[in-house]
Amino acid sequence: MASRKVDAWFLGLDLGTGSCKTVVVDERGRVLGFGSSEYASDSSLGKWQEQDPNAVLNGMVLAARNAIEHAGELPGSCAGISIGGALHSLMAVDAKGKPLTGLMTWADTRATPQAKAFSQTADASRLYQETGCPMHGMYPLYKIRWLKDERPEIFQKAARFISAKEFVFSRLTDQYVVDYSVAAGSGLLNIHHLDWNPQSLDLAGIKLAQLSMLADPKEIFEGIQPELARRMGLSLKTRLVLGSSDAANSTLGAGSVSMHQATCMVGTSAALRIITPRPILDPVGRSWCYAIDRQHWLVGGSINNGGIALSWLRDCLNRISQASPSGQPLSFAELLEMASQIPLGAQGLICLPFFAGERSPNWNLDSRAVFFGLGLEHDARHIVRAVLEGIAFRLMSLKEILDEISGGVTEIRASGGFTHSNFWLQLVTDALNCELVVPSWGETSSLGAAFWALLATGALQNLDSIYDLIPVKGRLQPGAAEAQTYRLLYQFYCDLYQTVSPSFHALAELKANFWEGIQ
Repeated sequence: MASRKVDAWFLGLDLGTGSCKTVVVDERGRVLGFGSSEYASDSSLGKWQEQDPNAVLNGMVLAARNAIEHAGELPGSCAGISIGGALHSLMAVDAKGKPLTGLMTWADTRATPQAKAFSQTADASRLYQETGCPMHGMYPLYKIRWLKDERPEIFQKAARFISAKEFVFSRLTDQYVVDYSVAAGSGLLNIHHLDWNPQSLDLAGIKLAQLSMLADPKEIFEGIQPELARRMGLSLKTRLVLGSSDAANSTLGAGSVSMHQATCMVGTSAALRIITPRPILDPVGRSWCYAIDRQHWLVGGSINNGGIALSWLRDCLNRISQASPSGQPLSFAELLEMASQIPLGAQGLICLPFFAGERSPNWNLDSRAVFFGLGLEHDARHIVRAVLEGIAFRLMSLKEILDEISGGVTEIRASGGFTHSNFWLQLVTDALNCELVVPSWGETSSLGAAFWALLATGALQNLDSIYDLIPVKGRLQPGAAEAQTYRLLYQFYCDLYQTVSPSFHALAELKANFWEGIQ
């Protein structure tokens, strides 16, 4: 892939939930090569979602090698690599580093009872103020507590509790180190002091020695374990830069470097994030705040239901179509084409898209999806449009919060799978009523990871300079009439949510009593 003259090259690795994606870039952040490798998750136990940590490690190795091979002829050896890690993962290891559990991902909600119980205590508000993390079962803090409560034999054997990134990093360097952002996403870090939070440790029931050493994302570690270096196609002397989280990297890789520039990511899940020069917390706890380094924090909200809602609908429709002798499976592109045939508002069909529960802004652990207004005049096309608009309404709620706490978002940058659809991009632009900028390179998390290697080695001076390195392939403007209509529909959507919200808990109790364990 590389054709221009290259003086130095760097590697950025993004350890995502479903795959590792890797880019090779030059000293100006221009992409020279790309590679990826998928790994599976096991969700057979309902609320559990685990991965094999060694599969993640092998996926990282393969993705790195693929990216280097894709780049073609490169000068000398790699000038530096950096790793980004998915937030909220957890595993326990023994004193020799042997896994005692599977790798629990962000989507693992087994610790919901622990989070619910603590949210009702007098210390809940204080913990949010210290850690920036609302009370939710995805946070490793509560997963550790779950192990203490439900698997005491494993808890007692655990020498350390680490994330996916820490596991991979330990295999590369024989050291247990974690960056501030991944640490902040655990619920165990004090985001003001950038040290492990005593109240969190007390709640989890663990000691300081069971957590990794904290370090700046620009920290350089010399040398990679020989066998892994060989398999990745790297020199033993390659400098390994600690890097940050996938969330921070995605934001940087899209070019959002100020608190008035947000990144809108829609992939399997979705998020709206800004980078701020200080910790900013919502007075009522609707958003989260994670440290990046000592000068920057990541503030925003995440929703469980992005592309995963569309995947659910596609699978449902495909099961129906395949029951017919002439039925053909639908693709995502065909679903989006179906939705584009229906006018804004889906002719009065409203979707609360909580297919996988809810995170920001209400953090209602019992929320489930609702279709309201479904009639004989509607068909599958209306349902697809309603799901897309339901996701957009969730993003509108996040933008409202960011506008309040930042003083106003004036530009939004797009990231994730939805950037491949002009129709979906315009729908979100109209709903958010803000200019949407689409970077030329869509895999912003791996690109953001590479930027830490450039920063640490001096090829890049500071985070602000990243903005000028991001080429843009499109700028979308909201339609005035469309934005006004979405604002009216959004108010109805919010009223509907408030009306049905009390029933979510009642339904959860019914499910627990009658259908628990049924897949």
